[in-house]
Amino acid sequence: MTGTTTIDLGPQARIVARLAADIPDARLADRTPCPDYAVSDLLGHLTGLAVAFRDAARKNLGPTTDTAPDPASFVLPTGWREELPRVLDELAEAWSDPAAWTGMTRAGGVDLPGDLAAVIALDELVVHGWDLARATGQEYAPDRAALHASHGFLLAAAEEDDRGDGVFGAVVPVAEDAPLLDRAVGLSGRDPRWTPRTAS
Repeated sequence: MTGTTTIDLGPQARIVARLAADIPDARLADRTPCPDYAVSDLLGHLTGLAVAFRDAARKNLGPTTDTAPDPASFVLPTGWREELPRVLDELAEAWSDPAAWTGMTRAGGVDLPGDLAAVIALDELVVHGWDLARATGQEYAPDRAALHASHGFLLAAAEEDDRGDGVFGAVVPVAEDAPLLDRAVGLSGRDPRWTPRTAS
């Protein structure tokens, strides 16, 4: 996906941390662009994936990297306001080591090249950052390098799937001249026009 080029996960991780910090408790039960997931579920998922991909970068393989994502486990931990920014910082720090991008690792119970795992982590941060921002009415401008990596990953996945399914769901058609974020969101199976009001 990236060859020998590494990308700094820090800027996008900090963007997600800022989005989460600005979510009041009263919004935790709000719906999101992810069907059946509330804001609290997404925050729980982000906390878990940050730990899993941190350990994948460190090649510290075990329970955190061997377990496939389970929506039932997307439980917001007690103290998440302190824990989420901490594990996001640890995620970015772990992937700042060029060695993390080399060789093989594991995430979600799947063995995969280190550089691909890094791009998947970036994609998760970009897409779920949009989910949180859109669900809670916040402005969202992802890190440009992370956005380009996310779009490239999602586009490659969609092109490899004859059914038109993306990584997260069926691709939503978006104009070719639409902003790159909208195109990435569409490739992730989300409608860039989604708002809480349009959700069914």
